Amino acid sequence: MATGYPTRADLTVVGAGAAGLYAALCAAREGATVALVSATPLAASASYWAQGGLAAALAAEDSPDRHYDDTVKAGRGAVRRSAARVLCGEAPARARDLEQLGVHFDADRRGALVLGLEGGHSIRRIVHAGGSATGRRITRDLSALVAEEPRVAVLEGHRATRLLVADGARCVGVATAEGPQVRSRAVILATGGAAALWARTTNPPGTIGGGMLLAHAAGAALADLELVQFHPTAVVADEPLDGFLVTEAIRGEGARLLDGAGERFVDELAPRDEVALAIQVRLRESGTPAVMLDMREVDPTHFPNVVATLRQGGIDPVRKLVPVAPAAHYVMGGIATDLDGASTLPGLYAVGECACTGLHGANRLASNSLSECFVFGQRAARRALEQFAPEPSGGPVQERGIGGSPVPSEGTRAALWRHAGLERDAEGLARLLEDPHPLARVVGACALTREESRGAHRRADAPTTDPALDERHVVVAPGASPAFEHWS
Repeated sequence: MATGYPTRADLTVVGAGAAGLYAALCAAREGATVALVSATPLAASASYWAQGGLAAALAAEDSPDRHYDDTVKAGRGAVRRSAARVLCGEAPARARDLEQLGVHFDADRRGALVLGLEGGHSIRRIVHAGGSATGRRITRDLSALVAEEPRVAVLEGHRATRLLVADGARCVGVATAEGPQVRSRAVILATGGAAALWARTTNPPGTIGGGMLLAHAAGAALADLELVQFHPTAVVADEPLDGFLVTEAIRGEGARLLDGAGERFVDELAPRDEVALAIQVRLRESGTPAVMLDMREVDPTHFPNVVATLRQGGIDPVRKLVPVAPAAHYVMGGIATDLDGASTLPGLYAVGECACTGLHGANRLASNSLSECFVFGQRAARRALEQFAPEPSGGPVQERGIGGSPVPSEGTRAALWRHAGLERDAEGLARLLEDPHPLARVVGACALTREESRGAHRRADAPTTDPALDERHVVVAPGASPAFEHWS
């Protein structure tokens, strides 16, 4: 890791989660200099808390085509098929590259990878590192590599608040709230998602869509912000345990969901939108705050951090049922990009949860998101370095920022949960158009535009799926109203 604060680099990466770390390393391996801007210390990003694994067709009986079929089926007719082909075709190579970088995935006594099963997958294909501590292990290992890489300069504790745009048409760097400005050939945003905008969420407080707002303010389009996945099994308890995510892999190992009468009421390994909605219906019918997850028959040694966290909160899952209910977990939408992570603003790229390639459609297939970080992180780093020569000197440069704090008020978070939760209608969504938070307004506008129910987007006033909207994405260009586009 280089010392000091650089004023120039070949590439600037904003965000030190899995996507940002890997993109920075890929660029450095190409011989590029990288400025990595991170609001948090290394290995303290949202990726650190990720319990899911990495989906890749690594088993002999699996194939990228089978993974692709599962992805498209889960996405409810809204998946960008070319993005799914890229993800499913390249994920195995990225998993092997991570192994070569020193990430140790869970293996049996013979050294064969232990593959997990999660909802929507037709076969075991999820690789983990330390069971449900996968995010922690991978970000720790990649952070250590970044810290040792002399071509990467890390600006820890710095928040990118403005993008530098040359001649009104190309992103050429970032400026931070703490002062340093970095000029570069291109910028990759890897700033994470926006699910913490909702009152009940599995996400840490910082996942509020700051990178999406920054990109939009600089001139980039956003897409599909109405498509928000609600994880079915977030703990219902007092703080700090409330909202703690119990990974889907636990259901893959036999945990069951029970209603108040102790009866199973849903296929636990159905896609997440189905499971979450089934729980929501049960809660509404019973008037209770939670259903119960029975993981008493699951080997606790396979999920040590989940078990330890539950026990610290007063729930021993080996002996007791765990109260759970849905919570906002993952925003399928974000900064609209192509298959190399390029946004509509030249020189600006986005990868990971802040981006929207169309891969996830209307319902993300479990553990595709971590694979997405590595597949598209590598593609974005390569494309940015190939496409953009050093910035011509002497041209006018503007600083474009969001002009205020992206932190939502409790009122905004409550409004999103109430009006853009698991079930929505036009009357409630219209109220979001007056919300003081700019991203809440875009969510409301996108959800009003999609007058149907599809995957995670459930309109009570439009309960059926409109075939005319298959593979259509709601795109919001700066200063324009949302409009449908078909992405090839």
